[in-house]
Amino acid sequence: MITLAWRRSACRNNRVDSAAARLLAAPFLASERPLRNSGGHLRCFGLIHPRPPSIRSPLHHHQQPAYHRRSSVFMSMASAHKHTNRLSLERSPYLLQHAHNPVDWYPWGKEAFDKAKSEDKPIFLSVGYSTCHWCHVMERESFEDEEIGKILSDNFVCIKVDREERPDVDKVYMTFIQATCGGGGWPMSVWLTPDLRPFIGGTYFPPTDHARRPGLNTVLTRILEQWQNNRPALESNGARILEALKKGTAVSANPGETPPSAPDVAQRCFQQLAHSYEEEYGGFRDAPKFPTPVNLMFLMSFWSVNRCSSEGGEALQMALHTLRMMARGGIHDHVAQGFHRYSTDISWHVPHFEKMLYDQAQLAVAYITASQVSGEQLFADVAKDILLYVSRDLSDKSGGFYSAEDADSVPPSGGAEKKEGGAEKMEKREGAFCVWTAAEVRDLFPEVVEGSSGATQADVFMHHYGVKELGNVDPEQDPHGELGGQNILIVRYSVELTAARFGLSVDRVSELLSAARAKMADVRKTRPRPHLDTKMLASWNGLMLSAYSCVGAVLEDKALLERAVQAANFLKENLWDAERQTVLRSCYRGEDMELQQISPPISGFLDDYAFLVSGLLDLYEASLQTQWLQWAEQLQLRQDVLFWDQQDGGYFCSDPNDTSILLQLKKDQDGAEPSANSVSASNLLRLSHYTGRHDWLLRSEQLLAAFSDRLQRVPVALPEMVQALMAHHYTLREIVICGQREAPDTLILLSAVHSLFLPHKVLMLIDGDADSYLCQRLPHLSSMSQQGGVATAYVCQNFTCSPPVTDPQELRRLLLDGNTETLAE
Repeated sequence: MITLAWRRSACRNNRVDSAAARLLAAPFLASERPLRNSGGHLRCFGLIHPRPPSIRSPLHHHQQPAYHRRSSVFMSMASAHKHTNRLSLERSPYLLQHAHNPVDWYPWGKEAFDKAKSEDKPIFLSVGYSTCHWCHVMERESFEDEEIGKILSDNFVCIKVDREERPDVDKVYMTFIQATCGGGGWPMSVWLTPDLRPFIGGTYFPPTDHARRPGLNTVLTRILEQWQNNRPALESNGARILEALKKGTAVSANPGETPPSAPDVAQRCFQQLAHSYEEEYGGFRDAPKFPTPVNLMFLMSFWSVNRCSSEGGEALQMALHTLRMMARGGIHDHVAQGFHRYSTDISWHVPHFEKMLYDQAQLAVAYITASQVSGEQLFADVAKDILLYVSRDLSDKSGGFYSAEDADSVPPSGGAEKKEGGAEKMEKREGAFCVWTAAEVRDLFPEVVEGSSGATQADVFMHHYGVKELGNVDPEQDPHGELGGQNILIVRYSVELTAARFGLSVDRVSELLSAARAKMADVRKTRPRPHLDTKMLASWNGLMLSAYSCVGAVLEDKALLERAVQAANFLKENLWDAERQTVLRSCYRGEDMELQQISPPISGFLDDYAFLVSGLLDLYEASLQTQWLQWAEQLQLRQDVLFWDQQDGGYFCSDPNDTSILLQLKKDQDGAEPSANSVSASNLLRLSHYTGRHDWLLRSEQLLAAFSDRLQRVPVALPEMVQALMAHHYTLREIVICGQREAPDTLILLSAVHSLFLPHKVLMLIDGDADSYLCQRLPHLSSMSQQGGVATAYVCQNFTCSPPVTDPQELRRLLLDGNTETLAE
């Protein structure tokens, strides 16, 4: 997908001026236009993946390295494989997947940069991640091909990057790809000058020419010709494009600018979401459909301050209907829990089967929030099931969480063997681990159900979950013929309707379906499992920390809260360098299940800090242990030093001092993950209430002002930030509980608070210790005490507090009504 045809973005912050656009008009390589869906996600030649977060650069670490990068080491490993390159010394699962390609791969770093400069060769940068389907395809077709490997190795310095490990690198070149191609995706393929300036790029390339799409062989030949014959123009145009991108992606506040009007922005965000809402199945826009938890959380927050309006009711209906339909759909794994990445069709039926940690984290919070606002047990059950999946399949014994589970696996019946590079490989298929034939279901459940007029358990199950004899996947949703004759489970009827269909009680059908799912889960365990990306990222672990904290608090589930504490301890012990006051981006599971780190480790990026701070604040409200609040304050102080833009406001997503990162970006979209700036706006506001630091309140306002233009024009791009803007407008309520943390009377008041969705609040516990962390920072709390020796709640807002409350029902009414009966503090 190489093209130099310029396409403007719809958003000011993502476009380059027309003069720069004209630089791209000269013909270079012909190709078809890259595909892009309208929801802000990037399509990669037929499959869609979310845009990555933007983040920061590596920092040397004081610990003894787990291993060393030495060129002599990887050469000694070649005896076991026909080819072995430098990636064999990496810990990233994605890089290790390419360690035995016949390509002389380098990891991103000085060694590769120096080679490119000394040999005066262009750089071929290939970016992907270990559970990316089309990354697997391009590796199999091209990077395992001896001829292509030789062309690449002889003529280019080839660099492989795991976009999850180094999203700062990914974001810079993805911005270039989006600007010059009109879309993007993974695998991402970019050609750079030796000084790292991009001059051409695309995404997936087949090995040879296919229809209108040039093959990689053709692309490489043409690039080499241009590099030899037209190099000055390439370098000049690339430099000008980069300068235009620097201007076009700038985010800043005008002098004296204040945040925009929250009600107006929220109203516009709601209207933009309503315009794209798909009424029959929920979700936004047509296929492919993504879960978009940031949209759902905004809609529920919008309802919380517009409960009496028709628009508030519509917002809530949109969120709840979407969550219900997703829970019933094939995007939801009905056998082994968790959610797949997205749906390829409008009805949530046929998913891309990859499972990402960040999706599980955000969806768990969305579902538990839906249970708070609706009282429906379904939503709480789904939230709990998501965490069951994560605890079982994505958890390390250290307490950390793995990144992802692949979409592809070897079919249960085996796959065709392929001999590549002297090694035998089994052919994998997408979804093979998850799908079922009708014959499999009938063989598993042949028993006749008593009282059903001769129906078998298989009949009941197949009716309820839409299993068909010839498979239930539309061929249009199966372009590669991998799902022929297979069934993806999707709830077609309510339990009540299924019960009526077979003349059974609702309880009996529920028992039959539950038992069937459990048996199918056991069968799944015997199948070849998909690849597991065991990389543990600080940012995604921070999101999951929030999930366990929020769900555990609402359900009053001690096991979930203990798991949250375990995760926080893991992060502090393994991804926090206390000596250097630095979060580390990632660590890895070794072959013997031990934790490993690369040398030097990659320092944390903005989203690592922001998501971790948010997770710690949620953990404090769930556990009321001030050690997590103290660490959150420490991390926020460090984030401010590392990333805050003193001149224009907002946080840079990567280290401004890293000269290898050519664009200093501030991500301005809440997509598959929320923007770290959006999360930081809320973090600063919450922390200002916990610490009494007025400067953090002002900084949050400065951040919102910097994104003011984006918020006013296209707030739908930043629904998480709109929530932070709303929190500023409506002001946070401080709910102060005076009592002993584990005392029954304290717990019952806390239960009342956690049962409600209160997006604009901070929760505190005062146990009578005047020297406590909170009382030291907020002296006025020392005047609050238990009434009559019983745990007591105070609800304060704008420097006034309600009368003391000891009855949980009265506290619920006070919180729901926003009672204005207040007492001067």
